[in-house]
Amino acid sequence: MKRKLLAGALAAMMLLTAGCDDEAMEESTDQKVAAQQVEVRGQFPTFTTTTLDGEPVTNQIFSGKKLTVVNLWADYCGPCQAEMPELGEWAREMPEGVQLIGLVCDVQGANDYQTIGAAQDILDDADADFINIIPSGDMMNFLSKVEAVPTTFFVDGNGNIVGDPIVGADVDGYKDFVDEYLGN
Repeated sequence: MKRKLLAGALAAMMLLTAGCDDEAMEESTDQKVAAQQVEVRGQFPTFTTTTLDGEPVTNQIFSGKKLTVVNLWADYCGPCQAEMPELGEWAREMPEGVQLIGLVCDVQGANDYQTIGAAQDILDDADADFINIIPSGDMMNFLSKVEAVPTTFFVDGNGNIVGDPIVGADVDGYKDFVDEYLGN
């Protein structure tokens, strides 16, 4: 079982790694390309995991919110790092009932201190003080469908993925989706 989980995690990480190069990211900022690259619909997977700080978190994090912006990123991804300061600023100004959560896809568990440290350094340098979680085995099937980082999903209070994911660093696109969803 552990071997299958590790193999799945490695396959997901290879897919994500393959998607985060400068050329691919330039192309993926186009919304048409983004819609073609990610075919993820339905419910965000039920999960139990921890934050980068080791605090427990489950999919109940979506409850009580109108919308959660889930930004899937990796510490090796230049476009991911480049958007962090803007994401940090936006997280402090989000509309009521909306939250931002980072999902640091290249962390290989709670004992991956090197990657956790690198991710925390990126967040600290960017003044991006929002919740960031570690992927768990519960998320591997979901993550295997994602071709590039950053990819941003929108999840309602019931855990449903709403709208189309946005592939590429596009904070203005995230904000536009949130405004449209809220009817602003």
